[in-house]
Amino acid sequence: MSSGERLQKALAAAGLGSRRTIEDWIREGRVTVNGKVAELGQRVESADRIEVDGRMISLQATLAPAAVAVLGYHKPLGEVTTRSDPQGRPTVFDRLPPPPAGRWIVVGRLDVNTSGLLLFTNDGELAHRLMHPSSQIEREYLVRVREHPDAATLARLRAGVELDDGPAQFDRIVAENASDGHAWYRCILHEGRNREVRRLWSAVGHEVSRLMRLRYGPVRLPDDLRPGQARVLPDALVAQLQGE
Repeated sequence: MSSGERLQKALAAAGLGSRRTIEDWIREGRVTVNGKVAELGQRVESADRIEVDGRMISLQATLAPAAVAVLGYHKPLGEVTTRSDPQGRPTVFDRLPPPPAGRWIVVGRLDVNTSGLLLFTNDGELAHRLMHPSSQIEREYLVRVREHPDAATLARLRAGVELDDGPAQFDRIVAENASDGHAWYRCILHEGRNREVRRLWSAVGHEVSRLMRLRYGPVRLPDDLRPGQARVLPDALVAQLQGE
């Protein structure tokens, strides 16, 4: 690109943070370009030497013109949501197809014992926006809990429960079915705090024995997408995620 790209936009697209966060880093003098402290709005090219807190950042893939891609993945149990794992466990990145450009950035996380829909994108700014609490994006889960919660317990979960990192609640709880010793519910909330679904149920005395994410915003887990399979989302759905 002869005219280059604005520095904060390029770093956001590389998945380092939201554009606003990176603008703060530039104001604080944490970013350098070719050995000089960067300026807000400065344009950069792939050949420029860019460092954040002294760490070299490569923007070659980021600055290549490419359409935004979003991938839906059916995460199986037992995979971790990191690029590598010290314990040698399989990761969600192991079976992904190559991105059209740049690299896949995971949108949020699912713990090793949770399955279901996980989104990836090659647009760092989109990934951060989809995860940011201000986006208020709904997440829907299929939950199996031990024992049978009574109506008062479900009311508490809808009204709000105090967790160690603040109050939390389900926006909606829909009963699915029940068996001896277990009950199934669809639970919808608009936050993505660490293990929030499990902690909410634990706070009212019920252990989650199975957890699967069915939906992230407008994106649903396709019925025919098997565990370990991935699928690129259609352009219309990507546009919805971008707010277009």
